[in-house]
Formats: sequence, structure tokens, C-alpha cells
Amino acid sequence: MREDVKKIEAELQQPRDVVLLSHRNPDGDAIGSSLAIRFFLESKGHFVKALLPSEYPENFGWLKGVEDFLIYDIEPDTCLKAIRDADLIIGLDFNALDRIDKMGIAVEENTRAFKMLMDHHIDPEPFADYYYCDDQASSTCELVYQFIAELGEEDAIKGSMAEAIYTGIITDTGSFHHATNADLFQIVGKMKGRGLDDTTLQNNIFNNQTEKQMRLLGYCLNKRMTIDGEKGIGLIYLTRKDYEHFNIGRGDTEGIINYLLKVNVVKMAALITAQPRIVKFSLRSKGDISVQALARDHFNGGGHFNASGGYMHSSLGMAINKFWEAAPDYMK
Repeated sequence: MREDVKKIEAELQQPRDVVLLSHRNPDGDAIGSSLAIRFFLESKGHFVKALLPSEYPENFGWLKGVEDFLIYDIEPDTCLKAIRDADLIIGLDFNALDRIDKMGIAVEENTRAFKMLMDHHIDPEPFADYYYCDDQASSTCELVYQFIAELGEEDAIKGSMAEAIYTGIITDTGSFHHATNADLFQIVGKMKGRGLDDTTLQNNIFNNQTEKQMRLLGYCLNKRMTIDGEKGIGLIYLTRKDYEHFNIGRGDTEGIINYLLKVNVVKMAALITAQPRIVKFSLRSKGDISVQALARDHFNGGGHFNASGGYMHSSLGMAINKFWEAAPDYMK
């Protein structure tokens, strides 16, 4: 579904009022792809506003330009006005308008704007005029790189633009543990050749934890982890009381699920958390075990073969029981 860039090239010839949109609870790929496209379009004379439904995790605060995001939860009227006034709307790292909450309604209502979607999730909704989507890509940031390269501007991908793209790639692949491909490593190599300081970025991304986050990790491993070695499944869960006790905020649970996969007998891992209105599932796997299918079939979700997510409207206990009931059928 990756359409020829010539179809949108004409839309980028004249300065535009551009709005960039990404999903609620933004991760490194949502943030990085938005920043990279923003830097590129601004360099071409466009007027760009980047919007998010909710705040970004504090551990991405070092990225250049991240403080300029408009957050719908904080400034709803400003965000809706920006969408209404835009003549080019670009969605990044989501495949359905409900992933951007009420801003999706405003996108549908703006029938004047040219709409583009850039994403690597399966089955994108038919709401855009142009699609640059590939569910075989590691990340939306990989697609951003390829898109800019196809426009003949590959050499411009350096400095802050490259840092944003690298952030999305390394976080969405779990430090190159899944969803990789040959082109991806060439992309990173090219950015390295243009001065990308990957060592510093690795430290900024992964060695930037607060004391609270480290204590939460220890609590999860000591008090909330269950390993079923015979089934090859690991689980960590967090209750609402846990959220209150640790004052868990956006991004504080990032990466915890990966510790389950460090256990040699674990082939499938789940982090199940009690949210205010839903129970949320984060799912990971090794090898040929599809957590994408598990999330799709049982937890109203999806994502990628080895990294997916979903949710249930239920109690935490019911959600955990459902996981243990369903998950073994997806082990190979």
C-alpha cells in the first residue's frame, strides 16, 4: 500500500499549513516520526504543528523540538482549531482515527485538507487521500526515512532529524530484537555515516531512568512476576493500587515487559495493567509465536507479530485469567 511519492510530491511544492498527528500514549516511534517529518517539512518552507492526544513520556524530553508538541488533553481548543485550519494533515504511526480520540472527528470534518497516512500497522482505515504504509517495516520512522529518500532528499537526514528517526527505530524494534530487515540496517548505517552519535542516543533512551522507575521495576520482578516454565509464558501485572503507591506516570512502565523475555524459558510475555477504564495488555514473543494473533483474537488489539497490545473491559483478575486461558493455544 506504499503509494508512489509522485502522488503527494505536488502537494508539497507550495508552503502549506500542515498538522501532524500521532496516537495517544505516544511512544518513541510516534514522537520520532512526528519530529522528523516536522523538521523536513519546515526546511521546505511549510508551517507545521505537531499534535498528540496525550502527553509524551518524560524520558523523551531530551529530543529537540519535543516541547513544541500541542497536547489535546491540555489544549483541546487549540488542537481542534489547528486541524480545522490545516490544508495538509499527516497521520503518523496509527491505522485508525479512533487512535487519536476526538481529534479524529475533526480530521473527518475537515473535507478541504489533503490527508496522508504514514504507518506500519496492518489494515489502515480508508480515511486518507494518500497512503505510505507498509506493515513489513520495522517502524514508522523507517518509512519516514524511505519517504524522504524517495523525494530525493536523503542527504538531508542528519542532525536532529536523524536522531528522531533513530529513536523511533530502536524503540520499536526493541534495540533491533524484532521486526528488523536488511534495509533497516542500511538506513542506520547511512545515518551513522552522516554523523549520527548512536552511543549518546542509546544512553539518552535507555540509561535515563528515574529512581522511581528502578524501584517499580524491582517491585514488578519481585512481587508481580509469574513464570510458567512448562508453557514458556511469563506475566507481570500491576493493580490500580500499585499505580497509586508508585505514582506511576506516562512512560514509567516502558521496557518492563522486556525483562520477562530475558528468562531463558519464556517465549511469550505479557504486561497486564489496570487502567482507569480498561485493562491494558502489552504482549511480546520470541521466534515464530504470534502475539499479534493473540491480541487480535482475544484482546481487541493487534500490532506486530512479536510485539502487540490490546485491552479488555473487565476486572484485572478476569483479564489475567483470560490471558492464561487463551495464551497457550498460540505457543508453538
